Amino acid sequence: MRIAVTIFLTDQTITPVRLARELEERGFSGLYLPEHTHIPVERVTPYPAGGELPPEYGRTLDPFVALGQASAVTENLHLGTGITLVAQRDPIDLAKQIATLDHLSGGRFTLGLGYGWNKEEAADHGVEWTTRRELVRDRMALMRALWAGQPTSYEGEFASVKASYAFPKPVRGGAPRTLVGGAAGPKLFAAVAEYADGWLPIGGRGLTESLPVLRRAWEDAGRDVRDLQIVPYAVLPAPGKLAHYAELGIEEVVLQLPPADEAGVLKVLDEYASYL
Repeated sequence: MRIAVTIFLTDQTITPVRLARELEERGFSGLYLPEHTHIPVERVTPYPAGGELPPEYGRTLDPFVALGQASAVTENLHLGTGITLVAQRDPIDLAKQIATLDHLSGGRFTLGLGYGWNKEEAADHGVEWTTRRELVRDRMALMRALWAGQPTSYEGEFASVKASYAFPKPVRGGAPRTLVGGAAGPKLFAAVAEYADGWLPIGGRGLTESLPVLRRAWEDAGRDVRDLQIVPYAVLPAPGKLAHYAELGIEEVVLQLPPADEAGVLKVLDEYASYL
């Protein structure tokens, strides 16, 4: 099983360069980064995990800039977002950022995408909350048009693009590895089956019950279940938990690191070494 990590990198934590070098030297498979552009002070949306929103949410580094630094100082470390808030980004600009990072890293990028939870943050980006899933679907289709091998136009509900020259392209062709994050449910699983390579289940709970449902949705979409990738995300590890994932056929897990300084993060990496 490949062991990757995720962390809220901020202006107060270990740097992307230092962390990436340590991860590669220690044998971790990848680094996934979340994003929040800003956190409005006046907010009625509750924090999904309950309680007060941790301060690192308002201090998060831009994931593509940070992963670009990580790419430059590593050769094998896989790089991903967990997750990119596609609804809050211009899809033409985002397609260029993704393809550039994937190209410069030699195809090491995974696009983890999601729909968001902070209504106030999304509203400042002009996102209509009730249609955000449809907006993400539309933007993914537009980006795939830009990533196509030949100039391809796209006319969608929310945006369009003329047939264009748009290089570089994702290394593997068509799109980078794409995983959808979010809670289990028919809408989420339909999206995974339509335009992704798999699912990023946050925390990794309830997989025994949810995986058969996702596999049915995947097969109903005409896709080979052997191609479905499940990557439990932001997991606090335990030997029994990882063994259970292995029994389910899971080949990659993303462990949660604290948003700490260099000493604090390296201490946890030492503790996670037993899982490698």
